[in-house]
Amino acid sequence: MSTQKYIVVFKDDVTSEQIDEYVKQVDQTGGKVNSPYYKEGGILNGFAADITPSFLDSFQTSAKDVIAYIEPDGVVTTQ
Repeated sequence: MSTQKYIVVFKDDVTSEQIDEYVKQVDQTGGKVNSPYYKEGGILNGFAADITPSFLDSFQTSAKDVIAYIEPDGVVTTQ
């Protein structure tokens, strides 16, 4: 099953334990969390992951109350 790279950021009040449950769901549906930014005082309350299109659709619907945003992961440059 193909995956695409995304950055998933949760709202500030979402706990690490709650995010751990979503990490498990990503793994169980054929995806893979590559960078758990939320661990140990990380830079974002979220993670970067390879996510299947079918899980992304259900994830955006089922977790809409806890997700701040999801965006494609890519290279960012400055001038």
